[in-house]
Amino acid sequence: MPVGKMPARKEGRTGPDATETGVIEATIEAVLPRAMYRVRSSAGRLMRVGVDAASSGTIVKLIVGDRVAIRTAARDPSRGQIVRKL
Repeated sequence: MPVGKMPARKEGRTGPDATETGVIEATIEAVLPRAMYRVRSSAGRLMRVGVDAASSGTIVKLIVGDRVAIRTAARDPSRGQIVRKL
């Protein structure tokens, strides 16, 4: 690489974590320690999720029975992040 020239910056994330599955609806079944929640997806699957960093300031309080939209992790479908409260 020539001196003084930086490689082109890639937009967004790259690598195996870059691909994300779709957003699905779920219901909170349990509030876990450290801002984690156990939810049941609309398909009936149990998942452990946390609040997305971008949404952490906007979501005030989540309790058992709340409906939420979650984004599942690409590597582990039993984990995900809460995107918004429905």
